[in-house]
Amino acid sequence: MKEMKDVVIIGAGPAGIQAAIHAVRKKCDVLLLGRIERSALYTAHVENYACVAGITSGQELLEAGISQVRNFGATVMDEDVLKIHEEKDGGFSLDLEGGSTVITRTVIFANGTSRKKLKVPGEKEFFGRGVSYCVDCDANFYRNAVVAVVGNASAAIDGALTLTGYASKVYLVSRNLVASPDLLKKLAESTVESVPGTWVSAIQGDGAVQSILLESGNELSLEGVFIELGAKGAMELALEIGIQLDMDTMSHIETNKKAETNVAGVYAAGDITGHPYQMAKAVGEGCVAGMEAANFAKKQRQKEGTV
Repeated sequence: MKEMKDVVIIGAGPAGIQAAIHAVRKKCDVLLLGRIERSALYTAHVENYACVAGITSGQELLEAGISQVRNFGATVMDEDVLKIHEEKDGGFSLDLEGGSTVITRTVIFANGTSRKKLKVPGEKEFFGRGVSYCVDCDANFYRNAVVAVVGNASAAIDGALTLTGYASKVYLVSRNLVASPDLLKKLAESTVESVPGTWVSAIQGDGAVQSILLESGNELSLEGVFIELGAKGAMELALEIGIQLDMDTMSHIETNKKAETNVAGVYAAGDITGHPYQMAKAVGEGCVAGMEAANFAKKQRQKEGTV
């Protein structure tokens, strides 16, 4: 069996970084997954955070945080999570974009909640009528259909590969794909038709999606458009293991004051748990999640006799 991590944190924003710091300082084996440039804080300028005078760039804060995480002894990997599964004997396994699988006793979701949109004509009008933001949720509705996935990163590639098991034809529209060599190799060996170096300028149809217009001037006739920008979203990953969402919004993970979800060993912190979307809240929740996940992992180690 592969070596099991104590705590794996998905998301390298302020919540994930703080969770990693607190978990690793409790003598746990911690892995932090994600890219800081995906954090909403990365391009922000901060002037309302306690004990930080003046205006500080989000990029500087995140880079300093990652340095802290590494110095305290945690592992940091610039990889996205493609799938998450519960293990029969306890714990969880996470499939990473680089092709490896990580086994862990606990998971902390700290990867935000914003659903990035194309912001093109037809996107809003055809949402639910051919426009989707979740391959794993809606792939089954497009059996034997012609579809396109739009995106430049791992979520788009993984989504396109998944759709080859449902749709009759799959396009992947991208300006510049950035992903691990392993994932790019899988794409090259698949039946997905890549449409590189361009982007969607409009989604067209009559009552439902019928085509997309590209910036290159070409038009693709199809029945579905999956918008997968960046890494796989927290909602899709959370639903894979039955995590309960906030019933009012269905767009946030529901947690208690210990940052616990309804699934034992799974925690959440930051924007993914709801408003307000502020760094101070994210850091506070990350602190709680990191400590609670570490405590849970230690108890599991005791049960396993691996302390």
